[in-house]
Amino acid sequence: MTGHFIISLDYEIHWGVFDKRSVEEYRENLENVGNVINRLLEMSDKYGVKLTFSTVGFLFATDKNELLKYAPKNKPSYDVKKHSPYPLLETIGDNEEEDPFHYGLSGVKKIVANGNHEIGTHTFCHYYCHIPGQTVEQFDDDINSAVNIAKSKGIEIKSLVFPRNMIDVHESSDQPLLNVLKKHGITSFRGKENSFIYNIHTTKFYKNWLVLKFLKFLDAYVSVTGPNTYNVVKINKDNEVINLPSSRLLRAYSDKFKMLEPFKLKRIKRAMTHAAKQNEMFHLWWHPHNFGAQTDENFNTLEEIFKTYKSLNETYGFQSETMTGLTRKIKAAR
Repeated sequence: MTGHFIISLDYEIHWGVFDKRSVEEYRENLENVGNVINRLLEMSDKYGVKLTFSTVGFLFATDKNELLKYAPKNKPSYDVKKHSPYPLLETIGDNEEEDPFHYGLSGVKKIVANGNHEIGTHTFCHYYCHIPGQTVEQFDDDINSAVNIAKSKGIEIKSLVFPRNMIDVHESSDQPLLNVLKKHGITSFRGKENSFIYNIHTTKFYKNWLVLKFLKFLDAYVSVTGPNTYNVVKINKDNEVINLPSSRLLRAYSDKFKMLEPFKLKRIKRAMTHAAKQNEMFHLWWHPHNFGAQTDENFNTLEEIFKTYKSLNETYGFQSETMTGLTRKIKAAR
């Protein structure tokens, strides 16, 4: 099997940051998500790149009544209540026209109408699988809601991205989560990078966490952990639900670190080239709202990445795929 280029986008608008930032604190980024989606679709069409939009289930709702209709009765019982988005439902608007920060059906429809991309799920309520207090049964009900609200719009959900990447496939305690995905017909998910600085439990305390945080930052610009590309057939030899691990978070443009931008781009291009030459997968991800500020600068970087993909496609047969598209190929190959 040839090398593959995967892009997954955590499509969430305010639901992705509701427990960290208010709408007012993050307004510029959130207001521009619609424009970012339009430009993503336009640029991906230009370069023949396929995207997987892992979408929070709340965004599928036409209005608040429909959102509440599909909401599970068995909601996450987090020990720290601020992590639950459900109390916020009392304060949001009734529909997307009133409140474009908490509804997103128009964006979903544009993606579907394009015909080249995939709508996956980011759970129904931006569910945190590692926050103490929640249960596997509650996660099951959440995924059931996510699948059903998408189905009501004619969309079949086959792939998933765990919010805040709260999945550790090497821990037996997380295996029931994958059983839930299988139960609901989900065939793939985005796992973490293999390197130890990424592949640690999301909510456990590490005394050297500042060092790990710095290493993650440094790894975006210089090769601390290597290319993080994968022989996906080999790593999924026995997996029923396919793991498509992350290779790189595309960090948003920052004036503060402007001098480092060329290093960030070079790091990504080198890893993509490695994947193309070795017939492996390179999996890039970010959030549309990351591009909501300094949008032109972010898209300039993305276009350079897409140009690199086009060149690798022509030279090595490097292929762009959705998560589900590649999953089908992996299962056929093995």
